[in-house]
Amino acid sequence: MIRLIFLVILFLLSLLTIFPAPTYHLWLIAILVTEYSLAFVLLSLLALVVLKSSSWQTTGNAIGILAILLFSYPIIKAYFIGSSLKWNMQQQSNSESIPFSFSTLLTRSNTRTIAYKSFRYTREDKQKLELKFFPSSKAGIRPCVIVIHGGSWKSGDNDQLPELNSYLAYEGYHVAAINYRLAPIYKSPSPIEDVKQALSYLIEHSKELSIDTTKFVLLGRSAGAQIALLAAYTIANAGIKGVVDFYGPADMVWGYSIPANPLVMDSRKVMEDYLGGTYQQIPEQYQKSSPLLFVNKQSVPTLIIHGKNDVLVAYEHSQRLYKKLQENNIQTHFLSLPWATHGFDFNINGPGGQLSTYAVTSFLEKVCR
Repeated sequence: MIRLIFLVILFLLSLLTIFPAPTYHLWLIAILVTEYSLAFVLLSLLALVVLKSSSWQTTGNAIGILAILLFSYPIIKAYFIGSSLKWNMQQQSNSESIPFSFSTLLTRSNTRTIAYKSFRYTREDKQKLELKFFPSSKAGIRPCVIVIHGGSWKSGDNDQLPELNSYLAYEGYHVAAINYRLAPIYKSPSPIEDVKQALSYLIEHSKELSIDTTKFVLLGRSAGAQIALLAAYTIANAGIKGVVDFYGPADMVWGYSIPANPLVMDSRKVMEDYLGGTYQQIPEQYQKSSPLLFVNKQSVPTLIIHGKNDVLVAYEHSQRLYKKLQENNIQTHFLSLPWATHGFDFNINGPGGQLSTYAVTSFLEKVCR
């Protein structure tokens, strides 16, 4: 009976690879289940082989096999998406990198470590904002990626998911991971102003930091993606060559009308804290904070990355943004991950982590060429 119970628990967990998580804590577990899926496959195999039972043997075997198949889904799907991703991203044919590798799931070869330096980029004494600068491993004047963290606009910092920062620095890009002023004390557009200040600081110190001031790319996750998109579409600086959007809320007006599952997050309260009130009270603030509404024929190239099982920021945000970019003939690519949830890139070596890392480096190569 213990064997059967254990296999049933694994099977229930495996359902998170195909269905959105119904609660906050199950969302956190879904990240582990989908991006460390190989470990769950091996655990299920171990349970089938090692655990013995005189009763319910056949039933347990059937449930265990189903769990293994579902745990394998992200890996199998990543392989097929990766097979076409190189072509879709229009990567140079002589590139040796590949979008997805089974071996990377085990060897964790995407993990790199680059030492960073911290700089204070604001002049105000009341709010001391810092950025962490990961220098390029390649000599010379190099492009710079400005990374903007998530956290519902009210939490998080530039320590968030540093693995991609080191990876990009290893690949030849400077990376500046910034902090910004947080809600509810500071409201939109304060973070956009902070991005402007960070950009000004990097330009001012470009000589000593070896930054190519004609080649900046903004990259944001979740709430940070909303900031990155809005900054990229509204800041008048020809040096901004592109923006990378990891599962960001691109349409704040529509997003307020379709709130997230309250058992996962009170998304309306989050938006009200950031924008200063309900949509009915300040509709113009929601409009001014919607990146989608600022897309035009001159908008910068955009990479969108989103998982269909996202329970914090609806997948449709990215669909709506992609459609608007296409209507305006903006160079764009949408990496859609059927199994992935919010924060899937927590594991840079997982199925989603590998594909998104490849997509980001390919996009940077193209827009910074």
